Amino acid sequence: MSRYVPLWCRSNFSFLEGASHPEELVEHAEAVGLPVLALTDRDGVPGIVRAHVAARERPVRVIVGSEVTVEDGSTVVLLAETRAGYAHLCRLVTAGRRRSPKGECVVALDEVCAHARGLVALWRGGPWDPGPYREAFGTALYALLARHREEGEREREVELRERAKRFDVPVVAAREVLYHTRARRRLQDVLTCIRHGVTVDRAAAVTRPNAEHELLGGRAFESLWEDDPAAVARTLEIGERCTFSLDELRYVYPSERLPDGSTSAQWLRSLTLQGAHRRYGEHVPDRVRQQLEKELALIEELDYPGYFLTMREIVEYCERNGILCQGRGSAANSAVCYCLGITAVDPVRMDLLFERFLSRERHEPPDIDLDIQHGRREEVIQHVYAKYGRDRAAMVCNVIRFRTRSAVREVGKALGVPATALDRLAKLGSRGDGDVAAWFREAGLDPDAPRHRHFAELVDEIRTFPRHLSIHPGGFLLGHEPVHDLVPIENAAMEGRTVIQWDKDDLEDLGLFKVDLLALGSLTLCDESFRLLREHRGIELGLATIPPEDTRTYDLICRADTVGVFQIESRAQMAMLPRLRPRTFYDLVVEVSIVRPGPISGDMVHPYLRRRHGEEPVSYPHKCLVPVLEKTLGVPLFQEQVMKLAMVAADYTPGEADQLRRDMAAWRKHGRMERHRERLIARMLRKGIEREFAERVFEQIRGFGEYGFPESHAASFALIAYATAWLRCHHLDVFTCALLNAQPMGFYSPATIVEDAKRHGLEVRPIDVTASDQDCTLEPVGTPGAELLALRMGLRWLRGFSEAEARRIVAERAARGFADLGDFAARCRLNGARLATLAEAGALGSLEPSRRDALWEVWARAKERPGGLPLVAAASDRATFAALDPFETVAWDYRSASHSARGHPLESLRDALAAQRLCSAEEVRALPDRARVQHAGLVICRQRPGTAKGVVFLTLEDETGFVNVVVWPDVYERFAALVKTEPFLAVAGRLQMQDGVVHLVAQRIWVPAVPGEPPETGGSRDFH
Repeated sequence: MSRYVPLWCRSNFSFLEGASHPEELVEHAEAVGLPVLALTDRDGVPGIVRAHVAARERPVRVIVGSEVTVEDGSTVVLLAETRAGYAHLCRLVTAGRRRSPKGECVVALDEVCAHARGLVALWRGGPWDPGPYREAFGTALYALLARHREEGEREREVELRERAKRFDVPVVAAREVLYHTRARRRLQDVLTCIRHGVTVDRAAAVTRPNAEHELLGGRAFESLWEDDPAAVARTLEIGERCTFSLDELRYVYPSERLPDGSTSAQWLRSLTLQGAHRRYGEHVPDRVRQQLEKELALIEELDYPGYFLTMREIVEYCERNGILCQGRGSAANSAVCYCLGITAVDPVRMDLLFERFLSRERHEPPDIDLDIQHGRREEVIQHVYAKYGRDRAAMVCNVIRFRTRSAVREVGKALGVPATALDRLAKLGSRGDGDVAAWFREAGLDPDAPRHRHFAELVDEIRTFPRHLSIHPGGFLLGHEPVHDLVPIENAAMEGRTVIQWDKDDLEDLGLFKVDLLALGSLTLCDESFRLLREHRGIELGLATIPPEDTRTYDLICRADTVGVFQIESRAQMAMLPRLRPRTFYDLVVEVSIVRPGPISGDMVHPYLRRRHGEEPVSYPHKCLVPVLEKTLGVPLFQEQVMKLAMVAADYTPGEADQLRRDMAAWRKHGRMERHRERLIARMLRKGIEREFAERVFEQIRGFGEYGFPESHAASFALIAYATAWLRCHHLDVFTCALLNAQPMGFYSPATIVEDAKRHGLEVRPIDVTASDQDCTLEPVGTPGAELLALRMGLRWLRGFSEAEARRIVAERAARGFADLGDFAARCRLNGARLATLAEAGALGSLEPSRRDALWEVWARAKERPGGLPLVAAASDRATFAALDPFETVAWDYRSASHSARGHPLESLRDALAAQRLCSAEEVRALPDRARVQHAGLVICRQRPGTAKGVVFLTLEDETGFVNVVVWPDVYERFAALVKTEPFLAVAGRLQMQDGVVHLVAQRIWVPAVPGEPPETGGSRDFH
């Protein structure tokens, strides 16, 4: 039997206070023989689900509680006895959070008392006596006495005992637990310094004076309280009182308001059958009808009709308001979702597995992701709030954690490391490279020096610690009862948003429904393209009416000419496209999926490609697997195939197969895959499948790990990939204009998008206050019969310009054209900095051709005072400025607008680069395999995939195109500082060519010498 119950424990979800993960506290409780533990994070329950899940697998019970901040400056620890008490705790925290600034929570004393039912209160003292608490909580009130062997502690204890005795409040023994082991004390000190914005050497007033805040075992705690065993016994008494568990949460999805009194299930059936006729015509195929009946029966059995009706209502709202959306994820496995118009992929035709989406054995809520064009998603979010109300709808949180760079900066500040050194270290760091000691060496610091070693150890410890709660991109929790009875709600940083204290993983662990409304820039790109096609070419088009299986589109895809194309524009996808050579929609589904860690780590990519090109025969280890693997030439590529394989080859039920998928996703974390090994292999052997294949299948399944891609997800993505590729192929002007207007999105910077369009023959015109709108626009080119319109860059690309300022320029121009620069400045009322940006960008070129003259004039006008004499010199007295040379012209464009319509930064440097025997990208592509070559370009992408075993990939760009560079680990180690930080690089190495894909394998890397200033860049996408 437990010797005591720790009642006052804070995890690292008491942000910047606790120094242990909730799971660590639970694991340590088991290790020291404590079967009960209370988690009482500050002002909420953000870490409780993680503790609850950890306790499920251990002989430890977690009491749900929170330390709540009261307006008098005191705190009270509240523990949930019952389900009603837990609801009162959530309501109380919600009230305090909703009225307070983000990250804060304050409740009134009378509010605490009003929410007393079902709660145990541990009073810690404060400016007021416990009388009000005693009246509200009765015998559920205790005085919390904590011992930490601190100076003055005995006197405070005597005072608290006297006040408690006066009001007949029993005393309970406690210890403020901030970490599971005292080895975390130094980290807790650093967290405290970060919270208070002080350095460790000046933190004596805010840090704890000793390391007496660890989670003690029973004997150590009893020894601390040997003079008052009754106070220790009361911890057990409270532990017995507090029986509430998160397993008691019963969640019912809210039903839609239904017409004519029908039930949710009846209304869902009616709408589904109507949709089936829309999808398939008057005669719905028998196979489809059978699938719909199977799905509808299970949906009704599990009481999920309301969820599907909600998703259909949201899709209908989008359709009514012209908002482009499309469901994806496992929902694409559902024929009901297809018939309701939620998804666009026919799962029956594609033979997708419904159990990947919903199964009886799993009895967990379905998960439907709805992608919405990102420019209008907020309209949909506010519609959901309006429909359900703030008490029944709140967005899911996203836990922002310390990553390497933020850990380096924050810990370094707390340790007093100079800012210059921190900047250098942070730039060297990345999410893909966690060797902190290596960064110290590259930054010129000794990683073995005690101070630096201490720094590196703290950075390692704090990584993955929660920093604060943010908002999920689009996840909603909807409830038939108030959400604040399930989990506290607080204000989000974004106005008009409220967020719960749990993230999507927490909801999944508790079996709660989540509606995902996600922003997708490519849908904005499509919607904008369709608008431009209507306006300029009179073409009415939508996602459903784009001509299918277009030969020219697949030719473009096979050439990897896919900048801006959804899902297949990355360096890795571009390298795969000429090898896989997609010619059908299903080929595109495979392409979207195959460049993923799962197929790569499972060694599935090369066998698939060899079989596709006839270099090895397509074979199946058993005839029963032919229907499962036929589409992918005998090689499992998708999660659904793994599940079907287990069902067919090892006689798994659909529910067991889905559990396999879930265990496969979490095997690194929990090691649950091993329990499937013997079951899978034994059952396959009984089927007559050879052990060698059975072992290989298991290793492939494990190789998928958390990275396996669902076929349904890939099919949904492939639809948009094909649509955007078709638009790029047939309407490059429209596509490029829409792509720029849909930013930020995709893989490439605006500068790269502009340069790529120019190389493809699109005329790009610079920003001009007499012609540009806020967004990019299309203009006639003046050549009769020209296939492409010209692209005019929009004012939005000027650095520092607000949308209101840009629209003011457009409005003034629409009212009356600008007579001259003075007229423009007077009417548009821009400050000096904005006028200077316009001048530097050449955007005033129609009013003053010389940028330097324009800049001189706007500076002078900015100094004029109303009513004073003009400071602009007469035309005859003005200074004469030299015109910008080509290099300066492009550099000024990049500095003021991050791109240039007039040229590439390396174009005017080509002679200087050629003199150093540095080839252009065009020249590199013309060389033979194995040729030695030197090339220089702007770095537009750095990647270090986890499956690449330390290999780094760079993409360099010049005025003639891209060069992909492979940097092997030994070369990277020699040139890491350059690779990570320099925007302009030269690379010497050997070419590697295969199936039309060209890579430059680096042997030496340096920064090339060029005359004058280094070239400007449009930025790079790094280590994603």
